[in-house]
Amino acid sequence: MKPLLIGLVMAATLIEAQSESADYVTQMQDFPVIEFRRYTIKAGEREHFAQYFETYFPEAIQQAGAIAFGEFFERADPSRFTWIRGFHDVDGRAAANGALYNGPLWKEHKDTMNGLMLDSNNVLLLHPLSPSKRIPVLPAVDPVYDSKGAQGVVAAQIFAVKPNSVDAFAQAAESTFANYREAGAHEAGVLVTLDVPNNFPKLPFRTDGPFLVWLGVLKDDQVFKTQFEPLANRGAESLSATGLLRSAPELVVMDPSRRSRLRWLSEWQR
Repeated sequence: MKPLLIGLVMAATLIEAQSESADYVTQMQDFPVIEFRRYTIKAGEREHFAQYFETYFPEAIQQAGAIAFGEFFERADPSRFTWIRGFHDVDGRAAANGALYNGPLWKEHKDTMNGLMLDSNNVLLLHPLSPSKRIPVLPAVDPVYDSKGAQGVVAAQIFAVKPNSVDAFAQAAESTFANYREAGAHEAGVLVTLDVPNNFPKLPFRTDGPFLVWLGVLKDDQVFKTQFEPLANRGAESLSATGLLRSAPELVVMDPSRRSRLRWLSEWQR
């Protein structure tokens, strides 16, 4: 076969494979049971923890029937590694976690991973406020063409809502969230506490809710600092004044780790 023809065949194959991959990702959206996991890592070890995590576990989680939406470094705390995992349903959480943590990969690497962590119990169990407010499963980072890895700034605003007030607060907050979107934020989810018994006790989650979590992605620091952050500070003040919160909102500012699916993409697909 002539070199030009070989090249054309290879290019066509690559395009077809990328198209099939995009179609598959489009179908991978039904993960409404969500763990928002904030780990405390030993001093100076966060980059090492992230490298181990992203080397071994995103595909293992996916093969177990769950998804790693994204992994992040919190800016305000150099010990904090945060990641978000999704499941098809509550029973699927127990099944997928059982497959992962009773499987050979975790058994091989658990001593290394546990040895780098100080705490892994700061976990919120959440679900989307509505189907349109779910976290999208974005395409995996391409190891060849995404040479810089995941880009952008990820923000999570966490609201501790008074009991029986989630719907009222969500309605009051929507105009604030609309301002965030107008300021250039890609809204990546509005999530609320999922109040169910823990069916995988090895992995505890917090029971001091309810919480509402707004999740968004900004293009870069300039957009974050000049457009989003002032709005988020004003939004926190105005929403605190509603009387529907138990404490002041927390703004968690994060940088995506290298392989985080949840990141800035110029063409945002829900």
